[in-house]
Amino acid sequence: MHAAPNPDPEALSREQLEAEVRLLRTQSASLAQMFEQAPGFIALLSGPDHRYTLTNAAYQRAIDHRAVTGRTVAEALPDAAAQGYVDLLDEVFRSGRPHRATGARFDVQAEPGGSVKERYLDFVYQPITDARGQVSGIFVEGHDVTERMLAEVALRENEARYRTLFESIEVGFCIVEMKFEGDRAIDYRIVEANPAFVQQTGADVAGKWVSEFAPDLERHWFDTYGRVALTGEPAHFEHYADVFGRWFDVRALRTGDPSAHRVAIFFSDITERRMMETRAEAGERELRLITDALPVLISFIGADHVYRFANKAYEDWFSVPAEEIVGRDVRDILGAEGYAARKSFLDRALAGEAVTFELDWPRRDGQPRVAEIRYLPRRSTDGRVDGFHVFVQDVTARKRTEAELARQVAARTAERDQVWQASSDLLCVANFDGYFVSLNPAWPRTLGWSEAEMKARPFLDFVHPDDIASTRAAANGLARGEAQLTFENRYRHKDGSDVWLSWNAVPRDGLIYASVRDVTEVKRQAEALAKTEDALRQSQKMEAVGQLTGGLAHDFNNLLAGISGSLELMQTRMTQGRMGDLDRYMTVAQGAAKRAAALTHRLLAFSRRQTLDPKPTNVNRLVKDMEELVRRTVGPAIHLEVVGLAGLWPALIDPGQLENALLNLCINARDAMPDGGRITIETANKWIDEAGARQHDMPPGQYLSVCVTDTGTGMAPELIEKVFEPFFTTKPTGEGTGLGLSMVYGFARQSGGQVRIYSEVGQGTTICLYLPRHYGEADEDDITRRLAEVGRAGQGETVLIVDDEPSVRMLVTEVLEDLGYTAIEAADSVAGLRVLQSDVRIDLLVTDVGLPGGMNGRQMAEAGREWRPSLKVLFITGYAENAVLGNGYLRPGMQVLTKPFVLETLASRIKDLIAET
Repeated sequence: MHAAPNPDPEALSREQLEAEVRLLRTQSASLAQMFEQAPGFIALLSGPDHRYTLTNAAYQRAIDHRAVTGRTVAEALPDAAAQGYVDLLDEVFRSGRPHRATGARFDVQAEPGGSVKERYLDFVYQPITDARGQVSGIFVEGHDVTERMLAEVALRENEARYRTLFESIEVGFCIVEMKFEGDRAIDYRIVEANPAFVQQTGADVAGKWVSEFAPDLERHWFDTYGRVALTGEPAHFEHYADVFGRWFDVRALRTGDPSAHRVAIFFSDITERRMMETRAEAGERELRLITDALPVLISFIGADHVYRFANKAYEDWFSVPAEEIVGRDVRDILGAEGYAARKSFLDRALAGEAVTFELDWPRRDGQPRVAEIRYLPRRSTDGRVDGFHVFVQDVTARKRTEAELARQVAARTAERDQVWQASSDLLCVANFDGYFVSLNPAWPRTLGWSEAEMKARPFLDFVHPDDIASTRAAANGLARGEAQLTFENRYRHKDGSDVWLSWNAVPRDGLIYASVRDVTEVKRQAEALAKTEDALRQSQKMEAVGQLTGGLAHDFNNLLAGISGSLELMQTRMTQGRMGDLDRYMTVAQGAAKRAAALTHRLLAFSRRQTLDPKPTNVNRLVKDMEELVRRTVGPAIHLEVVGLAGLWPALIDPGQLENALLNLCINARDAMPDGGRITIETANKWIDEAGARQHDMPPGQYLSVCVTDTGTGMAPELIEKVFEPFFTTKPTGEGTGLGLSMVYGFARQSGGQVRIYSEVGQGTTICLYLPRHYGEADEDDITRRLAEVGRAGQGETVLIVDDEPSVRMLVTEVLEDLGYTAIEAADSVAGLRVLQSDVRIDLLVTDVGLPGGMNGRQMAEAGREWRPSLKVLFITGYAENAVLGNGYLRPGMQVLTKPFVLETLASRIKDLIAET
């Protein structure tokens, strides 16, 4: 027996080699088929310059079928290079790390100047290494997801309709090798899987049998894939996988050699979509349930007049099941007569107009019914009307209710008309054009005018002239929507008398509605009471004046004695030829005259009728200039401290009057400290708000304060209430007139400010002047020039002097002639105006304010300016009403000088006024 020969090793190697070759060919064929049929694009790039060696059909489609094999990416796809994709390839080749991109935009331009196609890609750049581990090329794989991206855009645009947004779907891909028992698939192995597949299954499944990682996978999957592997017939289905808990859209096809039993599977996770579809179906069922439960006809009719939707209410209104309504023409359901009644409304709805109308629509039993019908157009995404929604409601009960309400309104209107007719109050309706629209009978009874007479004329024609401005202001307030409550004015009665009316008026719908009361009798009673109170106050004033008349007479007699005695002695000495004593007597007479003028100014300040000369004033500088005078006045026993605020605002005041007021306050403070003490003068800026304005009895705004504080005896509350009263004083007889604080109070009020006192017994007193802020710079000091220093008049310059006092005219004329002016005199306003209206040259008018002749000085000056618009005016007055001087404000080119005045001041004012341009 011989032993069998050993097999030939080379023959055995050859057989193995051929088997391996066949296997490789089979795999290559499968891979080639998979490569070509794969929905994703694939390319192989070699070398650092990324030269194409292989591309599949999907890749060719992505680049518009350009010839790229053997060319570099930069050469073949300059549009890719321009968009940075070559830079990404360089980075992957250099680093050896893959690069993945999702939804990357790639604008494809096949040739320069050609059209640009917008693509969106999911791709990976995977480095390929050689046996040494060096990167030798790059594997490019991805998917053209342009349609998906565009679908996402469409989904977002339809978000309002469907109320959800579909998430993008990642496509998974794998190759499975089926395992059979006979013709029955019992398992399959994942030969190759892309990253999306791994991500969706949640495990690294490449090379594993399904029974290893998903033993509970449904039999459906095995049977389906086995049938594809055996028959070669592709499969497409949607299925829920319990093992993954997800829904999948699956596409399967056989690849390669049928004997290999390999299947390429493309599947997408559609769980979100299926959930949305489930919710949408539930929503549609819920919407159907709701619409079917409503007692309203609800439907949708397309542009072709065919029903697309109808709710269950149609069965009651048309005796036709809702499902039989859908798909039928409107004419078929409504009938010829019903369609004709609605045709115009149907056309308007399809033209894009929302339509609402009512029709009589009897019930099936013949009972009357009124239907409210609404057609609401629906527009497609391109803006075209593709149909309209229909809503039909039975409004019979509502119509009955409206009829009943109309009956009640009519009844109430009749009741209102009765109240309108019988009311003792004056009721009216007016328009904003200024005319009455409706008046109740109380108007003719109250004013004597008939309703027709009052409607024919503007209501302002009936208003008292003095009340027209306030009535017009109230009407403007009503026009702004503001109610006018308890507004009062006077209307003329037909007999010429005045009737006081109190209005409560409101604006409504372009009209004015008012309830008005006749308050004439109330006004008369109030006037009578006011007269009684005025008489009482006048009596009290006269009593106070009487108490101090003797003191004032004593002071004036002393002053007059000094003046008259000095004049007599001057006359005697002149007769005797003794001229050396004349200066001493003149000084005495002038001093007495100045003290008399100061006393007169105090009286005018108290009455608030002094003529102020307000100027923008630096109060800190004024106080500093007075500091030495105050120190000498209060004496060495009093310590004086001045605290001036840096950045103090200017004030528009008469600086001379402020000096007098400040000096009076310091003297009072000194008298309150017989044993010595401290006086503090302090300035500050103050903001007075609404609450502070009410507390201080002054308008809100910005003020500066000047406060004088002493450490003296202080005052009790009952004295504080009286200190500003005229002639009130706590000083012994002969030591004060009681006009000091009254003058301070009058000056502050006339300057637009206020004065307030704070004092406690034994703790001292603070008196504060609040003066309105001036928005501008303070004037420089006004230095009075001596008469000899005043410049001479220009050639032919002429001044007109108008004053009813001959002595004043004589003095002014003497001064003017000494300065070289031509002086013209007039004794009253008539003579003065006659000169102004002549052709005589007049460079300046010097006039008293109070003149005889029918016009005061201000009126004469205004009349003269009509003839001479640039006329300069200097008012000289010892007593001037604010009303005469325009509430203290003079027009440009006008100034005022208070009598008595220094002749040097008069000359300076005349020269400066004429010199003004």
